[in-house]
Amino acid sequence: VVLVSGHLDSWDVGQGAMDDGGGAFISWEALSLIKDLGLRPKRTVRLVLWTGEEQGGIGAKQYYQLHKENISNFDIVMESDEGTFQPSGLGFAGSAEARDIVTQIMTLLRPINVTDVYDSADGTDIAYWIRDGVPGASLHSDIHKYFWFHHSQGDTMTVQDPNQMNLCAAVWTVVSYVIADMEEMLPR
Repeated sequence: VVLVSGHLDSWDVGQGAMDDGGGAFISWEALSLIKDLGLRPKRTVRLVLWTGEEQGGIGAKQYYQLHKENISNFDIVMESDEGTFQPSGLGFAGSAEARDIVTQIMTLLRPINVTDVYDSADGTDIAYWIRDGVPGASLHSDIHKYFWFHHSQGDTMTVQDPNQMNLCAAVWTVVSYVIADMEEMLPR
């Protein structure tokens, strides 16, 4: 399983379009693009739209509890939760050998100038998996405006830039598809 995700738990004063509707959207779009392109990866690409992240990650904890017995089937867990602004790369948590593979995959995104691989993956919703050795990735984007809208009434769809969201969806699509279609799982 290659898991792509975002969460749907808007804060009490906003719509949650940026935090984290954008992450949910690009994860949904990754699966849509793979299907629309007629691609059939060797492994499952699974979308999870988490709930309860702001309430202590209860949705992620429940999912982990239900699926941890199959942890060896999870190739990578990916979460976008820092906005879907201009992407720059991925945060990655995993073995050095797996990082080398992800670094090679990111070279495919040179045409849109999104190639960086950062030292750690962040995400409340994927933390259980990473803690137990599953490689993890989080989207890195230009967050200089993120806290202008974070947990505020300003967190509406007007914050989202369709072009930047498309670039984020492209990153999510390429990384998830390539990993799901590799002969072997990422090394632990």
